[in-house]
Amino acid sequence: MRLDHLSFAAGPEGLEATADWLGAQLGVTFLDGGFHPRFGTRNWILPLTDGHYLEVVGVLDHPAADKAPFGQAVRARSAEGGGWLGWVIAVDDLGPIEHRMGRTAIEGHRHLPDGTVLTWYQLGVKDLQVDPQLPFFVEWSHDAIHPSLGGREVELLKIEIAGDPARIDQWLGGRSKEILADVDIDWCRPRERPGLAAAIFSTPRGEVRI
Repeated sequence: MRLDHLSFAAGPEGLEATADWLGAQLGVTFLDGGFHPRFGTRNWILPLTDGHYLEVVGVLDHPAADKAPFGQAVRARSAEGGGWLGWVIAVDDLGPIEHRMGRTAIEGHRHLPDGTVLTWYQLGVKDLQVDPQLPFFVEWSHDAIHPSLGGREVELLKIEIAGDPARIDQWLGGRSKEILADVDIDWCRPRERPGLAAAIFSTPRGEVRI
């Protein structure tokens, strides 16, 4: 297990404008990541160093967005004005987590602008909807080209989580220190909503907190 990526929901200005705004803060340009037909969403991505990436995601006018938990979660966060949606943990095998949760992971795929398809399985978005401090899990296909490929300019230094460290540790099977060893975490009390509150990046412009 390891921290995989952070997800930021588009605001009322729209997906591309939100990606442009974040890119301006970080001094870089986001890439068109394509769309998720099963979830009714689309994203723009920024590859980061150390195998991480940042995505900005927006909901499409598509029936899947009303049915899929991920589409529902993105729509709800965007309706609140946008902002941090959540954080995601990558695993090599979702089987033990499926067993622990008593549920089966669902397949996800993204059509990239060049026509290729990126595939994975994910689990835990429904739990994120109920308790936004919880990360969800992904297992990338063996032949998947990870979205962090090419990340050289921006490094994720720290994330700020409004929530309960004990609850997160329980959710991660008691392995939170091991899993999150590659990134610093500041824990804070929820003010308005629990969840990912901020992230700090090393950028060509110095440290930036979003």
